[in-house]
Amino acid sequence: MNKRAQEIASGLPSDLDVLPRLRGFRLRGIAMTRLETFIDAAFAFSITMLVIAAQQIPDDIETLLAAFKNVPAFVASIVVLGIFWRGHWLWSRRYGLEDGMSIFISWAMIVTILIYIYPLKAIFSSMWFLLSGGRVGHMLGPHSDAQVRALFAIFALGFTAIALEMVLLNLRAWQLREPLLLDARERSITLQEVAGWSVPVAVGIISFVLALSLPIAHIEWSGWVYFSMIVLVPLHKAYFARKRE
Repeated sequence: MNKRAQEIASGLPSDLDVLPRLRGFRLRGIAMTRLETFIDAAFAFSITMLVIAAQQIPDDIETLLAAFKNVPAFVASIVVLGIFWRGHWLWSRRYGLEDGMSIFISWAMIVTILIYIYPLKAIFSSMWFLLSGGRVGHMLGPHSDAQVRALFAIFALGFTAIALEMVLLNLRAWQLREPLLLDARERSITLQEVAGWSVPVAVGIISFVLALSLPIAHIEWSGWVYFSMIVLVPLHKAYFARKRE
């Protein structure tokens, strides 16, 4: 066991069974670390960038009603951010890691999220505009076919990058399974998280390929492909739960 691994192991109680548990996983990071606090602040800042009235609080009815057209896109964007936030929160609670590699990956996630927030809102706004027949959301401004293709590709890259960063964080925990003293169940759950976050990585890559290859008349399928995770993620969880039993 190297020096860093010894430092991680020394921060754990002698009897890990005294730790609180979440679905059978002993929580080594029950106290918030500075890293987790900073990640939370970054997510909170991202949410403020999604506010339904970007400039100022509406002071007349017409502007207020126009601002409410952004509500569906705002809610959908919050859901996506919430999924990634919970993933990092769960990782922090389970492992409590704050080593150099974990910090580097988490900072990369912060950078990605702050860049990703703009195409996220644009995609969802145009999606709701299409689904509602123009009643909510907003249509993208004047654009060329190449610009639309680029927007879907950038969205796919951002989504893939954040999911990949979650894969790397859980892989880091797997690398440190010995100093973290993970038992058999915890090791199984850690591998499940690695495989689970690989699902959105794969979907994001498929979306990216579709964004670059589909005819422009069918480019929206680069966005619809994300909804496949509604089926894929529960199937993945059910498979690993049955395998663990």
